[in-house]
Amino acid sequence: MLLKGIRGKGLGNKIDPNKGAGALSQVPADLTSGLSDELLLRVLSHVSNDLYPCSLVCKRWLRLHGMLKTSIRVKEWQFLESGRMMKRFPNLTDVDLSGAWLSSRSKPNMILFTHNFITINLGANAYDRDSIERYIEDQQVSPSSLDKGLKLLADNCPGLQRLCLIDVRRPTYNDNFFSRRDVSKENGISPELNDQYAQMEGKLNCKNVDEKSNRQVSWKQKVDVSPSGGLTYLAQKCPTLQELVLNQCTDESLYAISACKNLQILRLVGTVSGFYYCSFTDIGLTILAKGCTRLVKLELSGCEASYDGISAIGQCCFMLEELTLSHQGFYEGWIGALHFCNCLKTLRLESCKQIDPIPGPPEHLQCCPTLQVLELVRCNLRDKAGFSALASVAASVKELYFQDCWGLDDETFKLLETCRQVRILSLEGCGLLTTAGLEALVMNWKDLHTLRVVYCNNIKDAEISPALALTFSTFQELKWRPDTKSLLADSLLGTGIGQIGGKFFK
Repeated sequence: MLLKGIRGKGLGNKIDPNKGAGALSQVPADLTSGLSDELLLRVLSHVSNDLYPCSLVCKRWLRLHGMLKTSIRVKEWQFLESGRMMKRFPNLTDVDLSGAWLSSRSKPNMILFTHNFITINLGANAYDRDSIERYIEDQQVSPSSLDKGLKLLADNCPGLQRLCLIDVRRPTYNDNFFSRRDVSKENGISPELNDQYAQMEGKLNCKNVDEKSNRQVSWKQKVDVSPSGGLTYLAQKCPTLQELVLNQCTDESLYAISACKNLQILRLVGTVSGFYYCSFTDIGLTILAKGCTRLVKLELSGCEASYDGISAIGQCCFMLEELTLSHQGFYEGWIGALHFCNCLKTLRLESCKQIDPIPGPPEHLQCCPTLQVLELVRCNLRDKAGFSALASVAASVKELYFQDCWGLDDETFKLLETCRQVRILSLEGCGLLTTAGLEALVMNWKDLHTLRVVYCNNIKDAEISPALALTFSTFQELKWRPDTKSLLADSLLGTGIGQIGGKFFK
């Protein structure tokens, strides 16, 4: 009995091989170890839209997650400049660098300053417009770091399709006229561009007067154009680049991106009030139009363009279908150049303080026959001459959208009577327009089938005539909410709207 107890005690202290094998057998094996990377990539691509939890499983899944990631928004420029971004994500096609343009991370207790997608933590010494611009210029990355990062991106991501960037370069301004000495071979500009500059110089020296707009061509500022190393290198190494958003744009930047032959969507932002002043002119737009001839969608904001730049875009970019002009900076005569855009379908004006101060003689304004959509958002329409010229050029438009526009009264709205093919009309935040002014045009537009009236306080339900109410009953879509007290449903009894089998009131 004693020997039996001793043996039992001794066996308990020893490692039981059968017990250990059973414990190890309970640990689940890696069932994906036998799958190839190609097969596992196909499986992971169908798991979910967010693959970040999958990257936490193991190092292999982390590597495969980086191969599946095609878009990224960078917040630290060092992540790009060190090369870790391309090593972690080798198959990027969509890169947003607009959040990484500051060289150092600001302290969290500073003042937060935001404009659209740009967010900056300002210091205590940035309190007015000039000091804010100086602070931003001091905090942004250096041009050498910009070139280094863009070259790394171009070498490692040749299939790049979309890029959002803030150019930190500063052009050299002076008061002299444009000279061919500034575009010599020392600056690396091709002979073709040199000849283009020679033509511009000839127009300038002769003080050419445009016959259509009756406007003297004068360029009072000159930009010393030289190629931007990193941006030019990226444009040459990434032939598949189709969409580009370039902020803090200059003529030098436009010369660099003119090498993007397959560029289709382009958004250019020059001056942003309160942030930085970096504008581009007709010279840069002409160079851009000669290089990027396949543009389909173009947005210009904060520039110094006029008739020459818009006409160059229209003549060279024969595929342009959508044009957006934003903010102050357009000089007189640009409306007269819209007829050069033979494929233009959508024209959008946003935050324009004036339409066109000197559009030129009405007999020289030609209609843009392909224009179908005209949108005006937060624009000042008190300029009757400019708005009348815009209405005559957009005489064939089929869709009209007005949102929070100042000065759109009955007299200004009546200028749209030349647009006889309107099918869709949307009015939002137009407080000066009255019911009589709206009825005068709605009754004459025979093709109108959609009407939206929102937050137009001077349009009253009680002022709706029976003829206008009957016209409302024939619409395919009607959204009527001019104010919070609108009772149009009670005023339209007997018209068939809201009844079963008839028109439905939206």
